[in-house]
Amino acid sequence: MTSRTFSREELAEAFAQFEATVERAAQTRNWDPWVDQYTPDVTYVEHAAGTMHGREEVRAWIWKTMESFPGSHMTAFPSLWSVIDEATGRIICELDNPMRDPGDGTIISATNISILTYAGDGLWSRQEDVYNPLRFAKAARKWCEKARELGTLDPEAEAWMRQYGGWR
Repeated sequence: MTSRTFSREELAEAFAQFEATVERAAQTRNWDPWVDQYTPDVTYVEHAAGTMHGREEVRAWIWKTMESFPGSHMTAFPSLWSVIDEATGRIICELDNPMRDPGDGTIISATNISILTYAGDGLWSRQEDVYNPLRFAKAARKWCEKARELGTLDPEAEAWMRQYGGWR
């Protein structure tokens, strides 16, 4: 929770900027501007990866996560809905994580709930991502199975499937 109070308008504007930056990061695969939206001492709670402290810890994690399967196959992270909590300076939202088309137009995705705490000046001091890692694994397996069926399975996804998805 923040000790400052922010107007609904400022919180909405900051979240719109957050979404635009995340969209650009997904398109360009450059995760640095996304990380630069956080305060230098950010706390980032990621239920599968643990708690990270500071931008540089978050930066190392996001680059590794988004540049290896299944993150490398996620194409966008749009919010499906969001709630502005002025009293706490937080945005609570559901983010979609669709994967690229395996070759026939199929959309395979998983979602998470994110809780962002605003620090002011366009920066966020905390983010917590709440989700079931098994749903993400199930989506990744489904994508691999569909891509294999279509003949579009790439070596990175196939290696992930052999290690985590049950293929031998």
